[in-house]
Amino acid sequence: MSTSTIVTAGDTAARRSTRRVEPIYYLFLLPSLVLFTLAITVPGIIGIFFSFTDSIGIGEWSFNGLTNYIALFSDPAILQSYLFTFGFSVATVIVVNVVAFLLAVGLTARIRFKTGLRAIFVIPMVISGIIIAYVFNFLFSNSVPTAAGALGIPFLETSLLANPDFAWVAIVIVTAWQAIPGTLLIYIAGLLSIPGDVYEAADLDGASKTQQLLRITLPLVAGYVVINVILGFKGFLNAYDIIVGLTNGGPGTSTRSIAMTIIAGFNGGDYAYQMANATIFFIVAVLISVLQLSLTRGRNQF
Repeated sequence: MSTSTIVTAGDTAARRSTRRVEPIYYLFLLPSLVLFTLAITVPGIIGIFFSFTDSIGIGEWSFNGLTNYIALFSDPAILQSYLFTFGFSVATVIVVNVVAFLLAVGLTARIRFKTGLRAIFVIPMVISGIIIAYVFNFLFSNSVPTAAGALGIPFLETSLLANPDFAWVAIVIVTAWQAIPGTLLIYIAGLLSIPGDVYEAADLDGASKTQQLLRITLPLVAGYVVINVILGFKGFLNAYDIIVGLTNGGPGTSTRSIAMTIIAGFNGGDYAYQMANATIFFIVAVLISVLQLSLTRGRNQF
């Protein structure tokens, strides 16, 4: 290949990379951009503005600077909601990913009726969270104590939802029950993307199923694990409907999430104070998103 041909090819590639974006793309982008701005960006900016005031949501207001933000860091109710939300999110992420991965391994193995089983396991994903919460509320408050009494299990004879030390366990169970199907589908996609030749070669080398799982499957789906962990953690930070249906933040305030605290403040006249709380929560979510981008970018480089 001559030098002139190489130069011409390089010039063509450069012209393609700097080619002007067609105006029709902006035309299609404009409606979504306008709706997003009006529904998300503008209300968010207004909310951040009022977080520096003493507004109760209506009527007159005045600026109070960083008073709301300073008060947040010394408010035990706010600190408790953050502690519960992050602890609950970490515990649920672990449960969801472990169970979903093991189910995915089983549902991609050579078993009968695996297509039908996949359909059954994803059913919880399409049911409303509040409906699931009310059903499990009945089970934890009536069915489980009755069964525990018949089986002689004193610990479960009273509802977990009424126990301030273990109510969070019931919330983790119910949240995981609904979240596992979505995580399961992602893991199934990851497992199906692994070439079968890899496992055939491992069989020829005498590797056991456990060794294949730990040394082949897990490393090859590590990217899917990262995605599921981060998406799950971000989603569980916004937990609201299931907690409302199960405990409504109780007993006391032991299971009140950040979202519940913010909404309760809006309804109780603490608009500006909870807007400051929402702003801090937004910053936390942004930091987690930045972490997600950095982790996925690093994963794509390998």
